Amino acid sequence: MKNSILLLLLAGVSVFAVETKSWSQGEMADFEKGKLSKLSLRSDGRLTLAPVVKELYDASTPYLWACAQDSKGNLYVGGGSSSGTTEKLIQIDTSGRAKTIAELEGLEIHAIAIDRSDAVYAATAPDGKVYRIRGSSKPEVFYDPKAKYIWSLVFAANGDLFVATGDKGEIHRVTPAGQGSVFFKADETHIRSLAMDNTGNLIVGTEPGGLIIRVGSNGEGFVLHQSAKREVTAVAVAKDGTIWATAVGNRGSAMVVTAMPAAPAASAVSAAQAAAAVGRTVQSAATPPMVTASAVQGGTELYRIQPDGFARRVWQHASDVVYSIAFDAAGHPLLGSGNKGSLYRIDSDQQYTLLAGLAPTQITSLIPGRGGALYAVTGNIGKVFQIGPQMESEGTVESEVFDVGAFSYWGRLSYHGAAPGVKFETRSGNLSTPQKHWSAWSPVTLVEKRGRVASPSARFLQYRATLSEGADLAWTDVAYQSKNIAPVIEQVEITPPNYRFPAPLGLSSSSSTTLSLPALGQHRTASVNPAEFNTSVTLNYAKGHMGARWLSRDDNGDTLTYKVEIKGLRENEWKLLKDRVRDKFLSWDSAAFADGEYMVRVSAHDGASNTPADALSTMLESDSFLIDNTGPQIATLTAQSNGSKLDVSFAAKDAQSVITKAEYSINGGEWIVAEPTTRLSDSPELAYKLSIDKPAVGSEFTVAVRVTDEFDNQSVEKIVSK
Repeated sequence: MKNSILLLLLAGVSVFAVETKSWSQGEMADFEKGKLSKLSLRSDGRLTLAPVVKELYDASTPYLWACAQDSKGNLYVGGGSSSGTTEKLIQIDTSGRAKTIAELEGLEIHAIAIDRSDAVYAATAPDGKVYRIRGSSKPEVFYDPKAKYIWSLVFAANGDLFVATGDKGEIHRVTPAGQGSVFFKADETHIRSLAMDNTGNLIVGTEPGGLIIRVGSNGEGFVLHQSAKREVTAVAVAKDGTIWATAVGNRGSAMVVTAMPAAPAASAVSAAQAAAAVGRTVQSAATPPMVTASAVQGGTELYRIQPDGFARRVWQHASDVVYSIAFDAAGHPLLGSGNKGSLYRIDSDQQYTLLAGLAPTQITSLIPGRGGALYAVTGNIGKVFQIGPQMESEGTVESEVFDVGAFSYWGRLSYHGAAPGVKFETRSGNLSTPQKHWSAWSPVTLVEKRGRVASPSARFLQYRATLSEGADLAWTDVAYQSKNIAPVIEQVEITPPNYRFPAPLGLSSSSSTTLSLPALGQHRTASVNPAEFNTSVTLNYAKGHMGARWLSRDDNGDTLTYKVEIKGLRENEWKLLKDRVRDKFLSWDSAAFADGEYMVRVSAHDGASNTPADALSTMLESDSFLIDNTGPQIATLTAQSNGSKLDVSFAAKDAQSVITKAEYSINGGEWIVAEPTTRLSDSPELAYKLSIDKPAVGSEFTVAVRVTDEFDNQSVEKIVSK
């Protein structure tokens, strides 16, 4: 794993086009997105060679749920299928040969245990019974607990057999003569998992309360811990007396009873611990036929309960469901899980390793074997595997496909890990999925853990690392540089006249009148009502100002600067308004320009992020717009007395824009709106004829008229009438 300083440096790598960037992989999540073959992956992201996984037996049945090993090294496995009235008990000898030693009545074999004389005990369901098979003799019913489910079997040092059952939550104790009775009853529906500690106490896992209980030799129980989950699928006891337990399933989810499970679960007992108790390797495994894959939600929690009773959650997985626990030669807990067939090793409270992934969906039971080997049985293809003790001589990781997002040039690949022993290859393409139209795998020639990628420039890249004996891999970096792409200006919009964009932060505007613009792209006319603008950008009122804003993008993520120019429609040359604009908008004082029609041109330039040789630009012109800073002309203003009325008439004309409003005032009074003879204010030329009540006092009147165009330009004329 890289040190924190290097990670910070990489995190700060610029996204600019011509600067070198790095595709880095060094976390567990990074490598999990790829494809691992014969490699183990530690939680800190370190890859090492995995133990050798060898398939010993294919049961040709959907599920194997239980496994045990006798004193001679023979394995015994059993499972279930969706049809038939009997289920086979299979023996696999030390040479790998398999044979059926019994066919037991029932659909499923849930648990297997072996006594000190190598007699095999197998529990069936439904209507659970315990069968005993001694040598070549026919199987016999050893004990019937009158329960529907038997989840686990474990022997005590004195030869008594403990039977964990479901429906009534009972544990039965059975003597070697087959005489049994209820030894312990929990206030739970199922005793799901069972183990024996160093002093002869039973360690019990339940459902649905998720309890971990210690039951003494007198049959009295003591709850060691209540898990946050509903079902304790496995319990196991280490040599030092530490108890390990896994629990699955959210408490709010109900278990679903089915004849054949879609996702089995299993509990495993430490073979070393059982051997210490009875002098033989003993295994108890259980798989509930009741739990469907959809019923197990919320992942798994692993608990460690110290000999003094202190319980602590030390590991959890959001989606994997752990069915079994065993221990390796160093005493580390091993967890068999689904629904990806993952085998985990708990290295410490802070670290764990994904040792191997088995092709079937679930690892339902684990038992340690001779010489450091580990045996695993699986569900959703019933198979038996030997894991280790040998390590693979070579393994590979094929990375996920890296999408730069644009055509790119590849630089050097570097890595951190034990060297020599790591080889790299890369391939590239312009399709998101590697296909025949990608380039072939090309080796990377490494010198001191660095080498140049030889794959063709493209948008997508993938690497494959091969580790040989003694090698490990902690992280990889691939340098790349995207080809520069010209920026794009999608639209230029002229904002309403007499408003300007706010000054930069720290500067204040003296005007309290503002205008809010809608999202860019919605058409507005110059005579827009300011109240209509209620989102996005807020502008301040400023007589005579004009503004423009634009939409732009750069697919390289470059920093863009803009040049804004203006030109009259009858002019030939563009005049600069402002260069090196960093905002996507600009305001300017239009009073410096003659009235008339104009266009604005915006140019976007990515030179701030590229060398002069690589920099690119683009431009876009706006639609034409009007600059009008001259008020309308008022002509032929007359005012004549007509009895109690005053007849006022005048004409108004604007050279550039529409007249939007006319008003009149008598003797300096308030302004009153005047209506044109056409009723509508929709033309640059309008006539007005008004009949106004004379004031009650005086015989001489001052009449003022005021006319406004759509650019808020105003003109005023006055006349005195008697």
